[in-house]
Formats: sequence, structure tokens, C-alpha cells
Amino acid sequence: MISKKALTPNEQPTLLAKRPYDLRHAGISFWLHSGVDPAECARRVGQSIQVLFQYYAKFLDGLQEHSNRLIEESMQEWSRRSEDGSAKG
Repeated sequence: MISKKALTPNEQPTLLAKRPYDLRHAGISFWLHSGVDPAECARRVGQSIQVLFQYYAKFLDGLQEHSNRLIEESMQEWSRRSEDGSAKG
């Protein structure tokens, strides 16, 4: 248990989080859910990618459909650009 005397007034538990660390966890989870590259998330929080995957894998699992959609959109864009370039040549 964290002693309240060890925390500054800005670090006291709030309705948002019981511990300051909870906000960090929420922030990382939000980044991953938003589609930020996991390697970039790990770099920003000073963790290895292995640690990030160990603790946040459940958030990454839910992004499979989002990732598939991004790949599909990129493939369609690539195909469209290739066709446009072929028509000009």
C-alpha cells in the first residue's frame, strides 16, 4: 500500500485512478487501441517491446480487425496508384 504522505497533492488518488501508475497504464492502453505502433509505445514509455507485449497483449489482440482494414486500404491505394501509373506510361 502506498503511503499518502509519500505522494504530493497532485499525485493523490482521484476518481480517475487509485494510483498514479493507473494513469500510465491507461495512457499506454489508449495509444495501442488508437493504433500507435507498439514499438513506438515501448520506446516512449522506456520499456522493451517484450514487456509491452507481456502486459498489453490483450489490447493488441483487439486490434487485429483494425490492422486488417489498414492493410486492405493500403493495398487498394497501392493498386490504384499502380494502375494510374500504367495508364500514363
